Amino acid sequence: MIKQLTYSLCLFFTCAVSAQIVFEDHFDGDTLNTTYWNFDLGNGCPELCGWGNNELQYYSAENVFLKNGYLHIKTQHVNGKYTSAKITTKQKVFFTYGTVEVRAKLPVGQGVWPAIWLLGENIDTVGWPHCGEIDMMEYVGKEPQTLYTSLHNTASFGNTINSKKTHIPDLEEGFHTYTMQWTKDAITFKIDNTLVYTYAPAQKTKANWPYISPFYLIINTAVGGNFGGPKVDNTIFPQEFIIDYVKITKT
Repeated sequence: MIKQLTYSLCLFFTCAVSAQIVFEDHFDGDTLNTTYWNFDLGNGCPELCGWGNNELQYYSAENVFLKNGYLHIKTQHVNGKYTSAKITTKQKVFFTYGTVEVRAKLPVGQGVWPAIWLLGENIDTVGWPHCGEIDMMEYVGKEPQTLYTSLHNTASFGNTINSKKTHIPDLEEGFHTYTMQWTKDAITFKIDNTLVYTYAPAQKTKANWPYISPFYLIINTAVGGNFGGPKVDNTIFPQEFIIDYVKITKT
C-alpha cells in the first residue's frame, strides 16, 4: 500500500501534527510499483563497470518479486554468472530531512553485500561524492554479526572515517528494523530502536555536510567487490534480501 498522508494526534481536545508520511510501501501488490521505484540494470558498464567497486553481479528486474506482502531481492549464481537486483526512488521519491524506517531480513554467506542507502538527488549534476551518501545499513557476509553505518562526502569517502561497525549477535536471525533520522543538526542510525551511530560534525562545511538537499532511497544486494569480496562462496546461492516495509516520514 502506498500512502501520502499527514497524521494528527488528538488527545484531551488538544490536536498536534505528529509525523507526515512522505512515502510508505508495504509491498502488498503483485509487482513492484514503478510509480515510485526504478530498477538499476546491468553491471554498470560502460560508464561505471562493476558499479565502481569491482562488484560481480548483473542487476536484473527479474530478480525482484513480491510475495505475501514482502519484497524479495533474489541473488543467484547460474552458469558462472551472478545476478541480483537494485531498486531506487530516484526522481520519484526524494526528501530533505526526515526519518527512514525499513524492516528487513538479510541474505547471508561469504560474498553477499546487501545495503539500504541514500544518495543526493543532485548526483547527475555534481557527481559523487559531492552529492553525499548515507549508508543506513551495509552487511557483508564475510563479517557475520556486524552492521556498518557510514557517511560519504567530499571530506571523507571510499574508506570513509565517518563509519561505525556494530556487533549484533542475532543480526542474521529473522527481521530487524533499520532506522535513519536526518535533521539539520545530525544524522542518527538505529537498529530495533537502539542507537548505533550519530554523525554530527561540530563545524559543518560544504565538504563534510552536503546533507542539506533532497536525497533518494536505494535497496540492493551486491556480490563480491572491494567491500563484499574478494572471495565469494558459490555454495550459498540463491540468497534473498527480504523487505517487509519502507516508511519515510517528516515531522
